[in-house]
Amino acid sequence: MKKYVYLLLSLTTFLNLYSQDSPRVEKNQFKINLILPGVVYEHGFNDKNTLYSELSFGIGYSKSGFWGSTWSFYPTINEQFRHYYNLEKRAVKRKRTLGNSGNFYGLNAIYNFESINSNSDFSSSSPSFTVAPVWGFQRTYKHNFNLNLNGGVGYNIDKYNNEIVPVINFTIGWVIGK
Repeated sequence: MKKYVYLLLSLTTFLNLYSQDSPRVEKNQFKINLILPGVVYEHGFNDKNTLYSELSFGIGYSKSGFWGSTWSFYPTINEQFRHYYNLEKRAVKRKRTLGNSGNFYGLNAIYNFESINSNSDFSSSSPSFTVAPVWGFQRTYKHNFNLNLNGGVGYNIDKYNNEIVPVINFTIGWVIGK
């Protein structure tokens, strides 16, 4: 009887250790963001690549010597092609890979719509488009709590000028439906 109990415990341990033998990204993942309210859908194409699609609100700040400082609020669409490169290392170290918990690099495309400000103390902004290579990480913890941070240097195009800009995306939220 002891042999069967030992065999069962060994088999359970073995299965737990290798249950993430070949970790892969989630096929479909929905999230709600809290900092800048929005929704995210991340679609997994294969074991390591996803398309991250986010619709949220952005905040812009500009300072001018003559007019002072101004704020703008605008809807944003953020598309990222992500390649998760460290899922196997995380699985070997018995770290979580569920919910696309891993490090990634990718190509980011952001479209900022025209500002929705209605207060005359705030300036309006023109639509803009930014493309940037990014590096980042995403973690999904217990109770589907999600943290995402990525950044890079991009090229911004709007009707007034084109320029090199920093690109930073930080979200806190929850994965829905898991």
